Amino acid sequence: MNLVFLDTEFTNFNNPELISIGLASSDSANFYAEVDYVASSCSEFVHKVVVPLLSCNSQISTEHLRDKILRWFDSIRGTSPIVICYDSDYDRILFLRLFDNNLPNFLILRSIGYRHINGVKRADFYLSNNLDEHHALNDAMALRYAFRGWTRTVR
Repeated sequence: MNLVFLDTEFTNFNNPELISIGLASSDSANFYAEVDYVASSCSEFVHKVVVPLLSCNSQISTEHLRDKILRWFDSIRGTSPIVICYDSDYDRILFLRLFDNNLPNFLILRSIGYRHINGVKRADFYLSNNLDEHHALNDAMALRYAFRGWTRTVR
């Protein structure tokens, strides 16, 4: 089973719109993209912390993003389903929105919550790799690194 860790950055908590998405698979493949967003919709936190971490040179439409993600999944997909692991409902909602709430059959969404993430390892990931938090790919890779696993089988 291929696990893919998901993180997103978005405009604000009241009416979240996607800014960027990071996907980090258990076999070390990564995907990152930034989408067109309305800067005036961003919260003060997003302006101060998230926006400075964006590359700002390759923003794409959400429709194009969905196609890019599907091509990436095809490149990493084996015969078993891909389990999309997320730790925030905002990530789940924004990911589902990309697919009009209709995921392909080979994708399974699974909340990993904080009990399945080693917080010390997660913090160490950022320090050891000299990476900033609140960048979607960095955060997805940190989730992958700090994932403790499940105590029962995912179905």
